[in-house]
Amino acid sequence: RKLLVRFFRKVKVHIVIKSIPRHYREEELRKLREETNVETIKQELERERSRRLDLEQKMSDVLKTRCEDSPPQPSRKQQPPAANGTDKQQKETVCSRLQSWLYDRFGVYIEDFRFQPEENTVEAEEPLSAKRLTENMRRLKRGARPVTNFLRNLSALSNWHSVYTSAIAFIIYMNAAWHGWAIPLFLFLAILRLSLNYLIARGWRIQWSIVPEVSEPVEPPKEDLTVSEKFQLVLDVAQKAQNLFGKMADVLEKIKNLFMWVQPEITQKLYIALWVAFIFSCVLPYKLMGFMIGLYAGIKFFIIDFLFKSCPKLRDKYDTPYIMWNSLPTDPQLKERSNATVSRRLSGCEKIQPVVSRSSLATIPAGVTREEESGRSHSTKKGAFHEIFNLPESERPLPVCENGWRCCLINRDRKMPTDYIRNGMLYVTESYLCFESSSSRSGSSKKNKVIKLVDITDIQKYKVLSVLPGSGMGISIATPSTQKPLVFGAMIHRDEAFETIFTQYMKIMTTANPET
Repeated sequence: RKLLVRFFRKVKVHIVIKSIPRHYREEELRKLREETNVETIKQELERERSRRLDLEQKMSDVLKTRCEDSPPQPSRKQQPPAANGTDKQQKETVCSRLQSWLYDRFGVYIEDFRFQPEENTVEAEEPLSAKRLTENMRRLKRGARPVTNFLRNLSALSNWHSVYTSAIAFIIYMNAAWHGWAIPLFLFLAILRLSLNYLIARGWRIQWSIVPEVSEPVEPPKEDLTVSEKFQLVLDVAQKAQNLFGKMADVLEKIKNLFMWVQPEITQKLYIALWVAFIFSCVLPYKLMGFMIGLYAGIKFFIIDFLFKSCPKLRDKYDTPYIMWNSLPTDPQLKERSNATVSRRLSGCEKIQPVVSRSSLATIPAGVTREEESGRSHSTKKGAFHEIFNLPESERPLPVCENGWRCCLINRDRKMPTDYIRNGMLYVTESYLCFESSSSRSGSSKKNKVIKLVDITDIQKYKVLSVLPGSGMGISIATPSTQKPLVFGAMIHRDEAFETIFTQYMKIMTTANPET
């Protein structure tokens, strides 16, 4: 008893001590229960348990029905009739089994017809690389080689490069077209080509070509290229891509202009030909149409094209598709024609009008004499030309550089970057070389440069960066007032500017020193 009394006393003391923190603990637990929604979670767990029990019950019912179906049918007849509830359960199990069987058998095909939003994947673009660019061009060339070889062999057949081969092909084709076997012939040739390709892929050495193939030397790829070699590679690849894209653009533009009635007399011929073909296709039977088309294709390919290629004058007169294709204009040609017609109209209006306004002086035709043109004052974007450079009114840019040459002036006597390089336009007059800086505000500016042609001591073509290939894109001009020659760099029309400056310089020097 004493021990029990001591134990209860100790327990009571502990309960009293722990009573206050327990109160706080209960409040915290109550708050946590309210925040976490323990009751809702318990309800969801109960639902899941009930669903699991239902599924287990259904699985047990399915297993029972399978066990009942396993014994033979005589034993089934001896069994007592089931109640209504069991009948319903059996019907449900049969339906579920049928559904599961259908899903197992055709579910994969049904899933294929499920509508899903299309995923738009953006391909990552590779950075520009000279090595990658040249490799892609070589891949394109290798990939297009079978097509080019096929077209070259067809051209050789049409040109009768090998008389015996072309004669045999002509006889075989015309015989097949006469008997209506043209399409089976082409299909047989395709099967034969695939068979030969299979044998070649298996290691057989089979080479057959009407035109002997020219093996191009394969340059081994260099690992370490200098800056000039990389730049030259990029220039070569860019030139090839430019020419290729230009040819493709010409073809597409001609086709577009053909169907858009840009050249009505050419599109009219196509329009009439399509109507005639439509009427014949409605009247004549398809077998006769195929026979006529096959015979015409053979005669056109083997005989007419050979005559036209051998006799260019005959082709220029009677080859209607060739004449129509060459007569179709491209978009740049249409633009040039429109500009030419506008300039003709303007020149005609200027000849008719006795008084010419100042704004129309820029479009005076080339036939105007110097006396008539002396009253004209050329102007730039920032004002009159002679006011910008503080020159006499008689000094105007030459017709070659009337709009100026875009360039950058490199003054190597200056140390500051702002004074070292200036972007602007270069003009040549009768006696001066004028540079208009693009950073000059308006009117005359100290940033503009005027050089007398008489003061020039030396003029040469200049290459700003020696590592780049070619002869450069700059002109160096030495004068007594500069320690180092002035350089006009980054000129696209460098050769034209150099010839103009040098010709005018020689003209000034010969007039100044007639004895020399």
